Amino acid sequence: MNFQFEMLQACEVQVLGNLSAGGCRGVTPGPHPCALSVLPPPSRLLAAVVGAGIGGSAVAHFLQQHFGPRVQIDVYEKGTVGGRLATISVNKQHYESGAASFHSLSLHMQDFVKLLGLRHRREVVGRSAIFGGEHFVLEETDWYLLNLFRLWWHYGISFLRLQMWVEEVMEKFMRIYKYQAHGYAFSGVEELLYSLGESAFVNMTQRSVAESLLQVGVTQRFIDDVVSAVLRASYGQSASMPAFAGAMSLAGAQGSLWSVEGGNKLVCSGLLKLTKANVIHATVTSVTLHSTEGKALYQVGYESELGSGSDFYDIVVIATPLHLDNSSSNFTFEGFNPPIDDVQGSFHPTVVSLVHGYLNSSYFGFPDPKLFPFANILTTDFPNFFCTLDNICPVNISSSFRRKQPQEAAVWRVQSPKPLFRTQLKTLFRSYYSVQTAEWQAHPLYGSRTTLPRFALHDQLFYLNALEWAASSVEVMAVAAKNVALLAYNRWYQDLDKIDQKDLMHKVKTEL
Repeated sequence: MNFQFEMLQACEVQVLGNLSAGGCRGVTPGPHPCALSVLPPPSRLLAAVVGAGIGGSAVAHFLQQHFGPRVQIDVYEKGTVGGRLATISVNKQHYESGAASFHSLSLHMQDFVKLLGLRHRREVVGRSAIFGGEHFVLEETDWYLLNLFRLWWHYGISFLRLQMWVEEVMEKFMRIYKYQAHGYAFSGVEELLYSLGESAFVNMTQRSVAESLLQVGVTQRFIDDVVSAVLRASYGQSASMPAFAGAMSLAGAQGSLWSVEGGNKLVCSGLLKLTKANVIHATVTSVTLHSTEGKALYQVGYESELGSGSDFYDIVVIATPLHLDNSSSNFTFEGFNPPIDDVQGSFHPTVVSLVHGYLNSSYFGFPDPKLFPFANILTTDFPNFFCTLDNICPVNISSSFRRKQPQEAAVWRVQSPKPLFRTQLKTLFRSYYSVQTAEWQAHPLYGSRTTLPRFALHDQLFYLNALEWAASSVEVMAVAAKNVALLAYNRWYQDLDKIDQKDLMHKVKTEL
């Protein structure tokens, strides 16, 4: 029983004196002065990726993998490479402040680590518990069989029914890797889900986790105590969220987890370096459609410390959330007919606080801190100010490293929906040396939009983050990146038989 999760070119224009191969740097957005007068070399393909998180880094890698050396990739990032994969420094040690770990079935992430020569971080085992406000409703022990007995004693066979339900969903979801290995892609999220689980998967984006689990015989008590705690830890949301996203989250509570030695964000920087992508530190403000000789041409406008500028691309991938309440990514689409609407919906904020201090074990019913046995605490849906509390390890762990004892000062990671007040910190900690926070628009607020978005916004304009409206995790973003790269490739070469195909399981079997 493991309750740790992971928490989130048709034209190249060259201007005299422009040493960058990306086009007309520093040109004010608007009609491009050279767009129709200078034709590109026929072998060159220009691609822009907006966002350098795991989605943007992975799609840059996959685009280069499929198109080969002819593609030149510019990656626009207004912040730091890694996005929601990030670290915070405490006492000269670095700790994960974003996604902390990955499931063993995260096949793309596993491939990236091998490709980049990175290593898995050594696991330092710690016990978990679920806190219900006044007492722990479930406590993990060091004995596997005893843990199973406790689950059965409290909840009957609900945990087995949950496991069977999750495994059925994951078995079907894993088909995506086989489809992608054969070059198949999908233009919309609904098409992708239908190819994996037909109408059942699509319906799971509209019905709640609680409703789905009650239907398969899981008790309400188990949902309230255990399922809700898992969903709060991963999404900060309740069992009323859609069943598909919930199943993907619950899968992380049942398998072995791993992370990257040195920090998970090394995957992003490593992929961009391997791809030889040109990282441009700027905020993209607009994407404008032009055309030349019958092909779409996209002008990307941006703002940087040097001022405003724009560039032209054959392929544009938006790998950052598009939603109305995210002003940081509020750029416009111009010249498209029909117009491209903003992706409706809201995101759920998550605040991660790294607190270096002494845990107040009395709050959890342990007056003597030496007797406090847990390194990871989840919470149920009772009214509370935090979702999870974890005694975390640095991203670099030596062979002699040991987890701090409860009575010692340690670095604790507190996940909460809002920044913690001083009184709340004093509730959780007897005293502390420092508090550092990171606030994320971590996951979509599921239920805040009624339809699933599409990957393809235009001919060669794609929205990678569309898939997180079905489920949100690092591996899901990598799956979306592979899909978008294949979609761009199949569309570029008009291989329409590889897009939105039905009955793919039969097609793939016949290709083997």
